[in-house]
Amino acid sequence: MSLLLIRHGETALNVARVLQPAATPLSERGIAQAEALAARLATMDVRAIVSSDLPRALRTAQAIAAATGAPIETTPLLQERNFGDWRGQPYDTMPVDPLTMTGAPPGGESVAVFAQRVAAAFAHVVQRRAALGGTLAVVTHGLVIRALLAAHVRLDEGVAPPGHLGNTGLSVIDAQAPHRASLVDCTAHLRPDVRDDARALSGG
Repeated sequence: MSLLLIRHGETALNVARVLQPAATPLSERGIAQAEALAARLATMDVRAIVSSDLPRALRTAQAIAAATGAPIETTPLLQERNFGDWRGQPYDTMPVDPLTMTGAPPGGESVAVFAQRVAAAFAHVVQRRAALGGTLAVVTHGLVIRALLAAHVRLDEGVAPPGHLGNTGLSVIDAQAPHRASLVDCTAHLRPDVRDDARALSGG
């Protein structure tokens, strides 16, 4: 019985390397990725799904629910870091790196505020999985998963959180502390025609 950490499927703005507004949907390719992931998870006894309420994550969760029969619960705690007024801007034209800056963009979240929210999200899903008594799928965003792997999950010695997190990348985490990862950012379920684009943004 585990926690499954899942990044949402691809969006057109991931590929265009644009910081995404909240309402960004999955692309057709992203929907195909979500369905491929869902087919993989259909064999993993998923009992419930907790998802970010942003459309790109929720649509990914809906594909998993259709394949597994698991109910979906949404929470804003699992939303991507809020880049405020910078959402909708091309990442490569920005004067600072928004994905690594510690301060808050105008109208957005600082790293400290984001880290507090991620910690609350992790506490919530750990509690939810304990009450469930089975495998819980957690559908969220690239920077959330990166923060979870860095601060709340035990990686094998010498293993660092990946620099690029794939769309529909799957990480499998022990439900009990110290929450060791037995699998990190696996996209083996993606066919060559819908494989993850390593040039796309993996956060934001």
